[in-house]
Amino acid sequence: MKTAAEKPDANGGGAKPGAFPAGEGAFVQRPHRTLVFLSIPVLFSLVAEPLTGLADTAFVAHLGAEPLAALGVGTISLSSVFWIFNFLGIGTQTEVAQATGRGEIGLASRRCALAVLVGLAAGSLLILLGMRALPWAASAMGASGTVHQQAVVYMRIRLLGAPAVLTTIAAFGALRGLQDMRTPLLVALGVNALNILLDAVLIYGWGPVPAMGIGGAAAASSASQWVGALWSGGIVYRRLGRPRELRLAELASLLRIGSDLFVRTGLLTFFLLMATRAATRIGADAGAAHQAIRQVWVLASLVLDAFAVSGQSLVGYFIGSGNLGQARRAARVIVIWSLGAGAFLTAAMVLTQPLAAALLVPAEAQAFFRTAWLVAAAMQPVTALSFSTDGIHWGTGDFRFLRNVMILAAATGCGGLLLIGGHGPRALAAVWAVTGLWAGVRALFGILRVWPAIGRSPFRGN
Repeated sequence: MKTAAEKPDANGGGAKPGAFPAGEGAFVQRPHRTLVFLSIPVLFSLVAEPLTGLADTAFVAHLGAEPLAALGVGTISLSSVFWIFNFLGIGTQTEVAQATGRGEIGLASRRCALAVLVGLAAGSLLILLGMRALPWAASAMGASGTVHQQAVVYMRIRLLGAPAVLTTIAAFGALRGLQDMRTPLLVALGVNALNILLDAVLIYGWGPVPAMGIGGAAAASSASQWVGALWSGGIVYRRLGRPRELRLAELASLLRIGSDLFVRTGLLTFFLLMATRAATRIGADAGAAHQAIRQVWVLASLVLDAFAVSGQSLVGYFIGSGNLGQARRAARVIVIWSLGAGAFLTAAMVLTQPLAAALLVPAEAQAFFRTAWLVAAAMQPVTALSFSTDGIHWGTGDFRFLRNVMILAAATGCGGLLLIGGHGPRALAAVWAVTGLWAGVRALFGILRVWPAIGRSPFRGN
């Protein structure tokens, strides 16, 4: 079977040397090494943004409590909006991976171009509509007085980078669909380094540059995001070339993916909010312990997500090339490594429990923390399965199935949260047990969709 680099373009052209994945060769010969080598740069690129967020926090903290609170309001508000458009990355990655597996380079180029155009249009619309809604958004987050004023200033400047953020998401999806995980890492590192440098200059001022305060933090982010968009977009253009035409009918596929992922992402966010609400209702000490555990859970999820993102590209490529045997093999390797990572995280959390308790929670909350922490640790392999199967089914383009499973998982999880009573440590442990159940429903159906391929599974066949 020819690789994507050897197959002719569906439009009559050919792939540029080195532009596309080696196809079956590397994975067939060294499947475990291939997955790990793809996942490592993904992990570091995922970690880069949270680390930069910490740097922004450190810079703004020197301005005082009110600017720091305003930064928190602005960051979480805009991040929540941008997260809605993650389908631009997930959908583009799957479309490009499957198209290159079939050797249809023209199709990959068109789908990527459409995603970029959607990102530019949606980002521009966010600027036009969002500017008027920002004061309301700040108020909805509980900001008032100086905090409200500075949050609006931050969001107005930061919103100017919205088209860049969304087009970068699409470009990263295209590059990962080509199994190029290093370029998104290099762009992420470069953009975040530039952001930190501009923070130092624009927040406090330097030479002829006046101090902009919290507005400088926003300007640093927006400017660096535009650099990232141009950088990553230029690389994608060199790899895939300019599409000979754009077929608006193909836009329907991307929008369908967007609608399914919108529902799925919304329900995921809703359950996590409900879990936080349930913990907070138990009491302040339970809420503090839950927040600490949740932050560690989010950090651990980055490790698991790295295997899911890499697996998505491998599965998508083999599904596109019609090689179901290798697609199943890729799914098996992804599950093995994800379970191994989950077991490692469980062991690490158990061993570091005393240190985590001392560092993350006040003394009065440690009784709540200890039991819930062990429950959260025990559920890591289950969480790993839910992440890995998400990546597998992203690769097959089975987005509607993932949406339906999330509906079932959210209903089960929220129902479980409503049954929790009491105000002791066991109540918070129950919140995390229900979170494990929520992840378990997703993992169970994700596995059954591959083995034995229930329903209209893309894995059904010889």
